[in-house]
Amino acid sequence: MGFFSKILEKLGIGSAEAAPAAPAAPADAAAPAAAAAPAAPQAIALVDVVAQLEQRAQANPQKLNWRTSIVDLLKLLDIDSSFGARKELATELGCPANLMADSAQMNMWLHKTVLARIAANGGNVPQELLS
Repeated sequence: MGFFSKILEKLGIGSAEAAPAAPAAPADAAAPAAAAAPAAPQAIALVDVVAQLEQRAQANPQKLNWRTSIVDLLKLLDIDSSFGARKELATELGCPANLMADSAQMNMWLHKTVLARIAANGGNVPQELLS
């Protein structure tokens, strides 16, 4: 499992808890199994990331600002936020080498990229955090 997958898992994105319940198709005994129609693509379930993170932030004794800090975002999700862990995540997500050399630049890139990837996977990230 990749580092980013851990983030999605903590948010319930791509897991059974985030997936919408599929309606059960009625069984048609007269139709042969080979003639069954292919399953329609499932829509990505929208996960209320903002509500989850705000709730975690309120319950956390530290004053963490997930909206601006990748370190705080990772801490709220109970994921390693050390420099080494962030560097691993940046590498996994394809951070440009010139940004990897400057931890502040890497962190800013990482924060925006993680939020954008969360949104692309069904998380409701506010537009102002993506631009």
